[in-house]
Amino acid sequence: MTSAVVSQPAATTVAVRAEEVTKIYGIGEAAVRALNNITVEFAAGHYTAIMGPSGSGKSTLLHCLAGLDRVTAGRIMLGDIEITACSEKELTVVRRDKIGFVFQSYNLIPTLTAIENITLPLALAGKKPDKQWLDRVIKTVGLADRLKHRPSELSGGQQQRVAVARALASRPQVVTDLGQTIVMVTHDPVAAGYSDRVVFLADGKIVDELQNPTAETVIDRVKDIGE
Repeated sequence: MTSAVVSQPAATTVAVRAEEVTKIYGIGEAAVRALNNITVEFAAGHYTAIMGPSGSGKSTLLHCLAGLDRVTAGRIMLGDIEITACSEKELTVVRRDKIGFVFQSYNLIPTLTAIENITLPLALAGKKPDKQWLDRVIKTVGLADRLKHRPSELSGGQQQRVAVARALASRPQVVTDLGQTIVMVTHDPVAAGYSDRVVFLADGKIVDELQNPTAETVIDRVKDIGE
């Protein structure tokens, strides 16, 4: 199971950074500390996988990095923008213009065609797609012959590629060949093996990192951590 966030390139060499971030759900005895004083950064133009046991905080970290969830303490910097200081209206604009999402369930609109789903965020923002960029994205994900099909007429893999193309359509900042930056949550060592770096979480904390991973080195590290 994987999910990813794609954000647009910033002037800095760091695409997104978490500084002493804590996230607590609930209050009192029912409180759950999903993230515990995490500091981590993700380099622009790099592909990073986040791994850890269920309940380790990896999805919470991704949601906070993307501005989908508010932190309890600490701050998140998306390039030069402190998204933890943004209002809800400002966050909406940042997510629309700077970040592309690939959700685990894809979140495609069933009544829209593939191309309509791909360009929907741009349409909602009142923007026209960059045709040259859009054509390149569609060619890259191999959907040129499926653009007029609705999600129910597409395979699971094709629906996933529509979601990826939608995330890239607004020219975000994350995927090496296209000059972007990817942060992905996954339990799959093979998927993580394609990344430049793997960050491992456990109990809301970063417990290890792995540079230039392979599926085999990821599996070995996961065994040590207890994925």
